[in-house]
Amino acid sequence: MSRIVIVGGYGAFGAHAAERLAREPDLEIVIAGRSREKAQAHARALSHTAKAKISWARLDATRTSGDEIAALQATVLINASGPFQEQRYDLAQACIAARCHYIDLADARAFVCGIAGLDAQARAADVCVISGASSVPGLSSAVVRAYADAFAKLDDIEIGISPGNSFDPGVATVASILGGVGKPFTRRGDGREEIAYGWQGLHRHAFPGLGTRWMSDVNVPDLDLLPMHYPALRSARFYAGLEVELFQIGLWLLSWLVRGKVMHSLSRLGGVLLKAKHSLRFLGSDAGGMFITLYGKDNSGAPKELNWNLVATSGHGPYVPAIASVILAKKLATGQGFEAGARACFEQFNLAEFKAAVSDLSISYETMWR
Repeated sequence: MSRIVIVGGYGAFGAHAAERLAREPDLEIVIAGRSREKAQAHARALSHTAKAKISWARLDATRTSGDEIAALQATVLINASGPFQEQRYDLAQACIAARCHYIDLADARAFVCGIAGLDAQARAADVCVISGASSVPGLSSAVVRAYADAFAKLDDIEIGISPGNSFDPGVATVASILGGVGKPFTRRGDGREEIAYGWQGLHRHAFPGLGTRWMSDVNVPDLDLLPMHYPALRSARFYAGLEVELFQIGLWLLSWLVRGKVMHSLSRLGGVLLKAKHSLRFLGSDAGGMFITLYGKDNSGAPKELNWNLVATSGHGPYVPAIASVILAKKLATGQGFEAGARACFEQFNLAEFKAAVSDLSISYETMWR
């Protein structure tokens, strides 16, 4: 029986990954994290309906050694602890030392793109180290791969995500979001490098089935990885939006304080803003969306456009960032088809695998060509 340890397994996304993996009778799932009480409580709650064997362990992602991982006899470890902007690769290196496969749900650009620095160590230990098994770049790259070959020339890619307001992000996710507000970052735009600022570039986007929402520029790993894998791209841009206009406009206004160096970061406001969100939970809905638009040319040189739109309802949106880690963990636990080494989660699974993994959830997507 393969054992999968989920660090942060009681958190916003780790709990969803744990719930999906707990359906597999041939697995043992270990709910782990800094809080012994939370890990134990979530393991007990999950065991009531689980087909997998469920246990728990206390594990600090920032202080765990290879010996501790080895003692757990884990086949795969999923790091869902976040925020990854503030983490180093200590846990990944501990997994390599223990000869345990490592997956994380990071969406921090430097962290995900830098994981390749562990490639030689991972190959020597014959394990996989995969970073970014989340909506981006995991799912986003799977979508692009599914449709890129339909273009004679792929010119521009735009990606956007907007969760429903009912989603409770947790402290780590809020810290991750606030850490990038107002901070500059580079991206490819119109064939050259351009500078954007976190949660600026305010504009409206129409989500089919959800309506129109405000969106802003956000820094993600795809801004490096897409041009790397598709070097002919002229532009690669990513946007994020909050369902409630008050929150989105508020972040946009606060971003100017950071950009103007009045404040270094909004991270210290995390507790206050999270309380405000909780108090206004009744606003908005439980529906979230994701879009990916590809622009290019067909064989005749005429413009061609693909719009891929995902809608998640019934509060199932938080499963979307978790599913990539579930797909990969199940493969690694059963010894399926991954070459040893360290890499970003770019084109590591396909869109058909994602569709099968969410077939029982209120998550659907459609494509439209123009």
